[in-house]
Amino acid sequence: MRRMSDVEWRAFALTGTRTAKLAVVRRNGLAHVTPVWFLLDQSRGTDEIVFTTWHESVKGRLLRARPLFSVCVDDERPPYSYAMLECRVREIVRDSQEVLTWATRLGQRYMGAELAADYGRRNSVPGELLVRATITNVIALAGIAD
Repeated sequence: MRRMSDVEWRAFALTGTRTAKLAVVRRNGLAHVTPVWFLLDQSRGTDEIVFTTWHESVKGRLLRARPLFSVCVDDERPPYSYAMLECRVREIVRDSQEVLTWATRLGQRYMGAELAADYGRRNSVPGELLVRATITNVIALAGIAD
């Protein structure tokens, strides 16, 4: 395997509909891992990962209590590349318009342009949170094809 460049891991993470497997640590020390739809945002001058979650979900509660998490984005086909991102929550957004904007963008990535607005509305109801997190470390390895 070889280390991916910054340009490569960003392109890899945003290819197709790969989900991020988000890991947070519960109070008992066990990891809680769930897939999330995500996007990357560089509009604020730094790499951020952006996703939504329900305010009462395990990850929603844990991220508010301890704003650290990791995600892994992988290719499940040979040669099995992956990017692991360590992150710190910068902001949890409750503003309905901003949640709708990002939920619609997420809907477009994962469900296509024709269903983006429907998924945006569905995933921006009161209680849905938008998580913006700064990426603090990246380990991204590309598998080497034979």
